[in-house]
Amino acid sequence: MRQTRYSKQRELIYDSLIRRCDHPSAEMIYQSLKSDHPSLSLGTVYRNLNLLVEEGRAIAIPFAVNRYDGTTHDHPHFYCSSCEALYDITLDVDRTLDSAVEGLGHKVEQHQLIFKGICSDCLKKAHSN
Repeated sequence: MRQTRYSKQRELIYDSLIRRCDHPSAEMIYQSLKSDHPSLSLGTVYRNLNLLVEEGRAIAIPFAVNRYDGTTHDHPHFYCSSCEALYDITLDVDRTLDSAVEGLGHKVEQHQLIFKGICSDCLKKAHSN
């Protein structure tokens, strides 16, 4: 993990990230902060999110546009292909997959499990129509 010197903008971005549950993209964080911090640029948000990932204070969840999560311990996510919501799922992390991969001679340091489908809210909306 990389340790960098303190940055007020990085802490602002980090505070915004950890207060959210929607696993925002850099653009989403930028849009939420720009009215109160007009000198903040989208490039600054991207750079600082990448530094937060390098420091181990955030994780990047790879999609066409990365989404970010301030919760860094292994935990599964659900992505709704209808409304594009991305959120944590409360399930125990099954370490048997880690053991199976390590049995192939690799060392697992982290894994990401993302379920993709239609969320319960979208299913309810579809059934009510």
